[in-house]
Amino acid sequence: MTKETTLLIGGVVVDNTPIDGQKVTISAKSLNRHGLISGATGTGKTKSLQVLIEELSGIGVPSLVMDIKGDISGLGAEGSTNQIIEKRAHHIQMDWIGKRFPIEFMSISDEPGVSLKSTISEFGPVILSKILSLNDTQTSLLSILFLFCDDKKLPLLDLDDLKTVLRYAAGEGKTEIQKMYGLVPINSAHAIMRRLTQLEQQGGNRIFGEPSFDVDDLCRTDENGLGMINIIRLTDVQSKPALFSAFMMALLAEVFEVFPEKGDVDKPELMIFIDEAHLLFKNASRELLDQLDTIIKLIRSKGIGLVFITQTPDDIPENILSQLGFKIQHALRAFTARDRKAIKLLSQNFPESDAYDVESLITELGIGEALISSLDRKGKYTTGSFTNATSLLPYGCFKSF
Repeated sequence: MTKETTLLIGGVVVDNTPIDGQKVTISAKSLNRHGLISGATGTGKTKSLQVLIEELSGIGVPSLVMDIKGDISGLGAEGSTNQIIEKRAHHIQMDWIGKRFPIEFMSISDEPGVSLKSTISEFGPVILSKILSLNDTQTSLLSILFLFCDDKKLPLLDLDDLKTVLRYAAGEGKTEIQKMYGLVPINSAHAIMRRLTQLEQQGGNRIFGEPSFDVDDLCRTDENGLGMINIIRLTDVQSKPALFSAFMMALLAEVFEVFPEKGDVDKPELMIFIDEAHLLFKNASRELLDQLDTIIKLIRSKGIGLVFITQTPDDIPENILSQLGFKIQHALRAFTARDRKAIKLLSQNFPESDAYDVESLITELGIGEALISSLDRKGKYTTGSFTNATSLLPYGCFKSF
């Protein structure tokens, strides 16, 4: 029987006292069921993210990280110890050694790094229509234009190419296209042009073009067998949610299309971490959310895991939250009636227990502490790597540090 591969996430705290030798682990086999790291500002989300990425790299699993705040690049430098690290390592009985991890910087903006681009043709009319929030008539016209370009062997590389075809369809080429493919609604052509201009104003021209990025390059390990940590620097796109959504939609669609079916794997082929995940869903159309929902449901079978990082779980649509296999929940603050209502609903998502009142505990967690709920390799809520967890903490739910 193959030994299960697990990731060490932290130690166990009971009644504010660390339990020596007790460790919280997550099964690597369950990570392609996707996950969530959430909590208020300053509660330790970034550290949890860094620990998870390091553990994955250590078992040879590469990661793709959306680094919006610039916090992840430090993984490329060798760490140094201090009293806090030594104390924590003592409690979970591990030999902590500072080391560097292999990283690759990437960018979709003016940040330094490998430029990530895709051609308009690779996006395709369906994905592009959802990104642009086009109606049925506009989507049909876009599909006609893609078909026209395919038949004429005309490359669609960037936004300028697509805008040129739109102008041709609405002008001198209207008769030709209508004769071959059907009616060309001029108002729809103008509407698509306006949507393309809006995307271009947010920097959309930077993610379209050549050379097109090969997603297979994300799945690399270094000479020591450590998984490559691919960091996309996004510190300058926080005010451009349309650009971020377009890029993520294209990336997920490309990964889903290119990666072969894997079924259940002992460890993921690739983990994708989406920091500040609310930017992905902010102002997203119903069509775009439906497309994301479909991809997230099916991408698991490709051996791909997604982890969303955000301040509150309600930043993520419920239909996506319901598919997540593990949660690392840091403290939330109950300053308003809305906050208290949200915490009450969130606490109902954790396994029930007489040992702890989850609703109260979420507001009492300290910096670096979290409630963790995960699945084991058989898809059941795990009680961790120790036997008496059910008498200490809610089933499948650990107060970790």
